[in-house]
Amino acid sequence: MSDTTGYMPQPSKPRLWLPEGACDCHTHVFGPQSTFPYAENALFRPQDAPKEALFALHKHLGIDRCIIVQSGCHGFDNSAMLDAMRSRPGQYLGVALAPVDISDAHLASLAEQGVRGVRFNFMPHLDAAASPEEIVAFSHRLARHGMHLQVHMHHTLIERIGQQLSHASTAVVIDHMGRIDAAQGSDQDAFNALMTLMENDKFLVKVSGCDRASALGSPYSDAVPFAQTLVKNFPDRILWGTDWPHPNIKGGTPDDGVLVDILESIAPDPLHRKALLVDNPAWFYGF
Repeated sequence: MSDTTGYMPQPSKPRLWLPEGACDCHTHVFGPQSTFPYAENALFRPQDAPKEALFALHKHLGIDRCIIVQSGCHGFDNSAMLDAMRSRPGQYLGVALAPVDISDAHLASLAEQGVRGVRFNFMPHLDAAASPEEIVAFSHRLARHGMHLQVHMHHTLIERIGQQLSHASTAVVIDHMGRIDAAQGSDQDAFNALMTLMENDKFLVKVSGCDRASALGSPYSDAVPFAQTLVKNFPDRILWGTDWPHPNIKGGTPDDGVLVDILESIAPDPLHRKALLVDNPAWFYGF
């Protein structure tokens, strides 16, 4: 499977000024394939999106810190992510992909290099590396290294998988608002399940992915209210990210400048916006 969407090489300049220490908590790096080839069994093969392009984007947007999330196209080989992190020590941290039978020595090495968690996917277009039961068992080992779980799941799975992950020994980060579908409206079962799940202090949620949830397209006015609700109700357990370079996106390549500007609608209270962009990433990831 190929992904030809690509990313916008010259996004608009945001009108919104971001506070010092602002963190993009969800990005990826792809390749360059000449140095970091994709996994042989990769389910998608995007164009290169190297660290230099990511650094330039963040300078353009006014972002100081970052969490790089390992991508499925590189599989369990986290080399491209770790290389980017080494280029910005202390500013760029990571979330890896790893099998549940990874050795403790390898986990310890990842933690020492700035990896803060391990991600698992439950999406139709991505490989599920483990069952929820296996992930809960694995969380006991993650906890010993100060690491957390990150979960990318389809909105129809929020209630079932969320209940299972409530038994984890670590914090659990839900990606992209649980991949809700804005077209289903504000009273949809999936979002109600997410709100219920968030009543458990173990869970955090990324109010990213308005571009993926929206049926209307930019500036995603049908998806922003879901993010607003999460910010208002759980201001100390929300995170945000661009999701650059937007792999497997449908409906047009997002403008990262617009994604920054809609933060003014997602978190209209400046204190909530600072919590979202600076304070929560600082305490959770340990910047």
